[in-house]
Amino acid sequence: MADVAALGRRIVENIEKVIVGKRRPVRLTLIALLCEGHVLLEDVPGVAKTMLARSLATSIGASFARVQCTPDLLPSDITGVSIFNQKEFEFQFQPGPILNQLLLADELNRATPRAQAALLEAMAERQVTVDGVTRELPEPFFVIATQNPIEHEGTFPLPEAQLDRFLMRLSIGYPSFSDENEVLERLKLGHPLESIGAVASAEEIVAAQREIREVFVHEKVRQYLVRIVHATRRHDDLALGASPRASIALYRTSQALAALEGREFVLPDDIKYVSEAVLGHRIILSSEARLRGKRVDDLVDSIVSSIPAPVEKA
Repeated sequence: MADVAALGRRIVENIEKVIVGKRRPVRLTLIALLCEGHVLLEDVPGVAKTMLARSLATSIGASFARVQCTPDLLPSDITGVSIFNQKEFEFQFQPGPILNQLLLADELNRATPRAQAALLEAMAERQVTVDGVTRELPEPFFVIATQNPIEHEGTFPLPEAQLDRFLMRLSIGYPSFSDENEVLERLKLGHPLESIGAVASAEEIVAAQREIREVFVHEKVRQYLVRIVHATRRHDDLALGASPRASIALYRTSQALAALEGREFVLPDDIKYVSEAVLGHRIILSSEARLRGKRVDDLVDSIVSSIPAPVEKA
């Protein structure tokens, strides 16, 4: 797994020339890409969500497109449309932004359910069908969707079944004092995105995606993972626990993290590291827990801490 680890270091270090002091969300985003999943970035405006997407696309030499989601966005604005060419006297397909390798769907919850469904269906199927013609999406294919957790007026919240399609939900958060000062210092040299180029190729990403599937997961570690997911279904403060898809997501992301660490096997700490990002959007607090001010992230941490991790005997 040395090649995957070296690839990951190059990409993370390159992105950190643009995104200062946010190694955890940067690494988790890379993990999602290597797992062939997609990311929901839920955060307030101005914390570099778009910069993260653009710098990742630049780092891996991927084609990039951005869709600004609004209530009047149509499914064809995402997938593409066939337009009649009068000169050629035939319909010609005009590809939509989804036919890029990395797509940023900005403020996804402002799009109507119909437009959301078109995007999420393509994410799941990795293909789009327009006018009866099915087109495969490029490899690698990665969607970063964003939404503002504060503003709810004029939005269409994603239902639980749609949220479950995202491998991870992440938050970048405000920078620290020193990091924000560093951001301003770097502006003297121009826009940060102008200072980086590709440090990996799409072919390397696809090869790494295949390689991480070979990372070994011991039976006891696998059972530890399943116990965590099952604990969410029995918790008194949760109205809805994590689905079997969450178990698969934890399994794949822990494999990817192990590979990025240069290991050929998964440790319980790998599962702990990714659990909040993988489980947080897949569980729902009970009404009583919400009234008591409980937070989903705190509950995930509590559940993970309550499950004894397997220990290798000497």
